[in-house]
Amino acid sequence: MLLDHSAVRLGTASRAVAAPPSTARRPRLQAGRTPWAGRYSRALTAFEAVAAAVAGVCVLGTHPGASPTTSLFWASVGLVVVWPVLLHATGAHAERVFGTGSDEYRAVGRAGFLLLAVAGFASYAAELDLSRALVVGAVPALTLGTLLGRFAARRALRGLRVQGRCTKRVVVVGRGTAALELVDRLRREPFAGLEVVAACVTPDDRDRVAGAAGVPVGGLDDVLTLAGRLGADTIAVTSASETAAQYLRSLSWQLEGTGIELLVAPGLVEVAGPRLHIRPFEGLPLLSVEQPRFQGWQRVVKGGMDKVVAALMVLLIAPVLLGIAAAVKLTSPGPVLYRQERVGVNGRAFTMLKFRSMVVDADRQVGALLAHNISDGLLFKMRVDPRVTPVGRVLRRLSLDELPQLFNVLGGSMSLVGPRPPLPGEVARYDTSVSRRLLVKPGLTGLWQISGRSDLSWEESVRLDLRYVENWSLAMDLLILAKTARAVLSKSGAY
Repeated sequence: MLLDHSAVRLGTASRAVAAPPSTARRPRLQAGRTPWAGRYSRALTAFEAVAAAVAGVCVLGTHPGASPTTSLFWASVGLVVVWPVLLHATGAHAERVFGTGSDEYRAVGRAGFLLLAVAGFASYAAELDLSRALVVGAVPALTLGTLLGRFAARRALRGLRVQGRCTKRVVVVGRGTAALELVDRLRREPFAGLEVVAACVTPDDRDRVAGAAGVPVGGLDDVLTLAGRLGADTIAVTSASETAAQYLRSLSWQLEGTGIELLVAPGLVEVAGPRLHIRPFEGLPLLSVEQPRFQGWQRVVKGGMDKVVAALMVLLIAPVLLGIAAAVKLTSPGPVLYRQERVGVNGRAFTMLKFRSMVVDADRQVGALLAHNISDGLLFKMRVDPRVTPVGRVLRRLSLDELPQLFNVLGGSMSLVGPRPPLPGEVARYDTSVSRRLLVKPGLTGLWQISGRSDLSWEESVRLDLRYVENWSLAMDLLILAKTARAVLSKSGAY
């Protein structure tokens, strides 16, 4: 399992030759999954068996003549056993997929395709009289129902993890700055289920890390001792020079037979998911990082989907748009729409449209309000901005002021999903890494929208935009669109 939390470049391996694995007595934990994971897996198995039984009953209900002498009867009954077995076989019950990532959903999808293939092959090869209701109806419905059940179970698991339950106890290993960054990321993302209980760093960093992390701190040779004393079941290693090559190999040897999981942060900023692959070269495993795709058929599909969805939304919410326009016009003097120059893909400027939510001369009042700026970056933000009109405050809370950007999407200057559209003044102060946000079209919504909006720090909003640029996919766009409605209704970070 690879973590994408570290932003430290993989350093040069130490020239010292690692000592062979120590023969000293090492702390041993019970091998296998943690107790909560076993209970979680059993609960999922029970749900899957019940779902398969319901699917089988539905199939038999459409064929009243089916009896224990028919193949359809036994195929329907067999779903109760076959479906959970296939899910276990495809890795849908592996502890590493619980709670985070998309591997769990892909494993369920693979099990569904495998069940379809098995049913189709068995029906043809053995000349079984299997109903279309089973192959075309029950199996896809069972797969979809299982996916929905997994989604509900994941929500419940994440809630428990936020409360400090169903977690793994982690010892972070690495250089001081890299270790502190990883500790901070894990604490800010409790749904990942990794609770930091100790850190092992270089001697010069021990005091600084102990003060900042607030956990017991040891040296790089104290990893197993601390893990055994604190009951840790996971070691997370950052990719700094002291934790590269020989040291990492020696540590992996020492962990053999202890039941402790070893995680390695690859040191690639916001690069994860489908772009990372392990490729063996003559027995040497290397981490292959694919180039991000900014062109190709997926981009064509994305552009077509943007325009079709935007056009449909404009038609469906036309009465809402007219109502908002009337409310803005009747409650404050000035134009209905606010036009502002923003910077789009490849640095091209465009005019972004919004419903006006402030007084007409709002831009000229910024200088007088700078003392109240709460932003830590290039933006100006106020929680209670006196320039916002009463109607504008409602529009902002529900993000309704953003709806005219659908016309920007139709015009091709924006996308439904993408980085936040920046101002020219921001772009002028971008460094090389931040300017990568301009490699794709800005979006009406994005990771920043579903992760806190204006409550995000400048660094966090940039990190989210870069994550999107580096790991974009159609599946990610669909997931962000699905989560946007919840973010808007929660009103978090909207002011």
